[in-house]
Amino acid sequence: MSKTPVYVESRSRSIVKSLVYRVLSILGIGVLGWLITRDIRETTLITVVFQAYLTILYYVYERVWNRINWGRGTK
Repeated sequence: MSKTPVYVESRSRSIVKSLVYRVLSILGIGVLGWLITRDIRETTLITVVFQAYLTILYYVYERVWNRINWGRGTK
């Protein structure tokens, strides 16, 4: 009886995925912030704080899901 292999993402892969996602998110929040505030300082502050928080949150989220085997398999 063979075991089904379980694929686990490396920490570096999770970090790269998080950073790429963050770049896209920074652009989106930056544009939205600018459209709402029309102030570059406010937009920058909002974007930096929001993105730092979400980068950490996304990394932790990915690491937690990496430990859950539900729904994994091979084709």
